[in-house]
Order: sequence, then structure tokens, then C-alpha cells
Amino acid sequence: MLIDLTPKQIVAELDRYIVGQAEAKKTVAVAVRNRWRRQQLSPDIRDDVMPKNVLMIGPTGVGKTEIARRLAGLMRAPFLKVEASRYTEVGYHGRDVESIVRDLTEIAFTLVRSEMTAEVREPAALLTEDRLLDMLLPEIPRRITVEPGEAEKRQAEREVLRGKIRAGELNDEPVEVPVEERNQAMMQAISNQGIEEYGIDLGAMFSHIHPPKVVRRRMKLQEARAILEAQEAEKLLDKDKILREAIWRAENLGIIFIDEFDKIASRSGPTNGPDVSREGVQRDLLPIVEGATILTRYGPVKSNHVLFIAAGAFSMAKPDDLIPELQGRFPLRVELSPLLGDDFLRILTEPKNALTRQYIELLKTEGVTLTFSKDALEEMAFVAAKANNKLENIGARRLHQVIEVVLEEVAFGAPDTVKGSVAVDREFVKKRLKALV
Repeated sequence: MLIDLTPKQIVAELDRYIVGQAEAKKTVAVAVRNRWRRQQLSPDIRDDVMPKNVLMIGPTGVGKTEIARRLAGLMRAPFLKVEASRYTEVGYHGRDVESIVRDLTEIAFTLVRSEMTAEVREPAALLTEDRLLDMLLPEIPRRITVEPGEAEKRQAEREVLRGKIRAGELNDEPVEVPVEERNQAMMQAISNQGIEEYGIDLGAMFSHIHPPKVVRRRMKLQEARAILEAQEAEKLLDKDKILREAIWRAENLGIIFIDEFDKIASRSGPTNGPDVSREGVQRDLLPIVEGATILTRYGPVKSNHVLFIAAGAFSMAKPDDLIPELQGRFPLRVELSPLLGDDFLRILTEPKNALTRQYIELLKTEGVTLTFSKDALEEMAFVAAKANNKLENIGARRLHQVIEVVLEEVAFGAPDTVKGSVAVDREFVKKRLKALV
């Protein structure tokens, strides 16, 4: 399912959460919109249109990961974030790069399954009520002679009970529920050895060898309802449809964000030691980015039309230190600018999920009304920018440290000693940040 948003609409949505970095937003918006455009093409040309992978270059904390994550959520696309440093060349200790596609497929399957489960939730709830009524008020056996009107009377009683179940009046009523008891110990032990990395579905394999044992457990009706509803939803799901849709989404909508991409770039000069493995990771990654068929537990998945977004600071290495073939697979390059004092002030006030808004809502749950003056926000932004200049530049993450120090005593004291309204002004901020400055 593709969300029909134009590039300008995509950028407008990203602006609600991410300050600045207009060029990066524009680049990824066009790359994503091209995927929608590709689906509108005729089949004879559609497969020839390849995704334009993006390489984002910029220091930590400037919004690289957030742009990719928000983009995937906006498009309802399977999204996987990995660190390039976790993977090693075949023969070295580390994860195989093919597991990236397997993990993406797993995410796609979970995403599709949750959507389709939501679609059958209403009929599953009705079937669950019928099962609960059968436990509380069993139907009259057919072999017993039923007096005239007895069936209608029993049905009326069931409807009265149905109303009580919906109203929550019988939540504490004890019932016995059949549940499956699986032995996961052996499966987990083998899985930890990496067998699933080869696309083997251990769950399906062991379910045929050792069918799950069904046991009856006594519990409250409220707990039983959740278990029975999950069982009924499972019966209503079309497994084949979920599988087809998940593989289609992984192949055509999937976004893989590879962070720390600069960590696998070989420095200029002769390669030896760990640089050998770094270049090996690039060569192992190349066929995945170019397009390969990977065996997963759900079947073969092609990576030809997966969108790859790589990101790295590239402070110790340069993008040109990557092997030429891999450079060619990331034709779109965009540099993200470092954050300045004005950017920090905007980050504190403009995004929908601004840190100040988060803290206001958090403390509101304790009955504390928190307000920030303009000069307080300016002071926190100034201190964050100064700390990044003097210490390690960690971008917007510095604001997390600053605001936590400023509000530590307020958050700790609420609601015992801190009550009512708390106004945070410049003097309040300076007093709390004195040690940090």
C-alpha cells in the first residue's frame, strides 16, 4: 500500500518533527515519490526503473536517522535501521550482510500481520463473546427433550450475559481457557547458533515434529477474553495473503537505513588489518544494494527495488574511500549542516514532539504546570551550542542533557515537594546549568 503524498507534502510532514536540513528532506522526498511513480508505470518498463539510493553526510545528532525513520512511518513502509559496523566480511566474526534483507522481511511481515489483525478485530471480538457465553452458560444438549420456549429463554439469558460481558461486569468471573503450550527451549538454542540466518523457519519445522500441547488454564474472564480474541483473530487471518503482501512490501516499499557507513570505508593507502574486513563488507554489501535474491524464512526476497539510505559523519574517511562500485550505487549525496544556536532554539519550540512539550505533558500528569520563558529557551540553546563547540559535537542530543539537568530537581520533587506552577526563566536555567557551564 503506497501513500500518495507529493514531495512537497512529504517535506511539510518532515518539517513538523525535524528542524532545518531542507536539502536532505528534499532529496529523500523525491527518492520516495519516485517509488510511487514507478508503480504507475506499465509492467514492461516498471522493473527497469531502479531506486536512487541516498548517501547522507553529516555529524552526529543533526537529523540523519530521524529523517529516514519519520519518512518510513509516513509512508507506512517496512523500515530497518542497522549499523554498518555490526557486519563483517564472510569468514570474520560478525553478522552476514544478507541478514539485513531477512530482518527487513521480518519487519514487513509483522507490519502486514498487525494491519490485517486490526481488520478482523471486530468479528474476532464477536466470536470471542460466543465462546465466553458457552463457558458461562452452555447450550442445551440436543439429545435432551427441550420444553416449549426453553430455547428462547436460554437465548435471552445469553443476551443478558453478553451485555454484562460488554459492560465489564463479569471481568473477575473465573473461566477455563484452552491454550497452546510450546517448548521453545530447543528452538531458541538452535536459533542462537544462527540457523535462521539461512532462511529456515524453525517454528514451522518443529510444529510438525512436536505439535503444541493444549492445556486448560483457569483465569479471570478479562484475561481469558484477550487470549480467546487472539485465537479467533488467528483463525480469521489469511496467511497466504499476509505472506504475499509482506514480501511485496519488503521488495517494493522497504527502506534500509545503514548508519555508520563511514566505518566500513577503507582509509587511503595500503589496506591491512581491520581495513581488509571493511573492504570485504563493502564487497559483500554491493550485490545486496545492486539487487540480489535472498532466501528468508518466508521465501525468496529480491532487493532490487529496496531503497537504501546510508549515513555517516565521514570525519576520518571520505565517501571517495568507498570502493567505486559501491559509490556508484549511491548516486544521491546530500550534506547535512551542523546545528547552530538558532537551530537549537527552534528544536526546543517548533517540532510537534519538542522536548519542552514532552516535559510539560509529563509533569502535567503529576499536577505540575510547567512554563518556559523565551529567555530560558534562549539560554538552554546557547549552552547546548557552547557545549558542542567546547566538547564533542553531538548535535541535538546535547539538548537532552541540558534540559535534563535544568529540570532534574523539578522532576524529582513532583508531586511531593514540587506542586502547582513552575516557571522556568533565564535565572532558573543559569542556576541549574552553572556546574555544566
